Amino acid sequence: MIESFNFGKIIIDGTEYNSDIIIYKNSIDDKWWRRESHHLYIEDIEKILDNKPTILIIGTGCYGLMKVPLELVKYLESNNIEVIIKKTKDACNEYNKLQKENVVAAFHLTC
Repeated sequence: MIESFNFGKIIIDGTEYNSDIIIYKNSIDDKWWRRESHHLYIEDIEKILDNKPTILIIGTGCYGLMKVPLELVKYLESNNIEVIIKKTKDACNEYNKLQKENVVAAFHLTC
């Protein structure tokens, strides 16, 4: 359960994280780094695909500056993954609603 999110900080089940994260069903990758900070590429989420989620929630940052290309969304959807893209605060709320589903969340915590 995500307890709170503020610029650069997220608290999940009592643990504070200060870098971009991926939340899997049974683990958290708190060292998620992308090829470009504000652009998402397929290689940035390959491990997510290995987990075969039915839903991927992408938090694009506090101000929504991380860009998710339409080609990437189409690729994910062609692999039967529903994609939800929102600013990170709204993405956190969406994750809390859907956390019982087969969902993975990838959150950019700053900009």
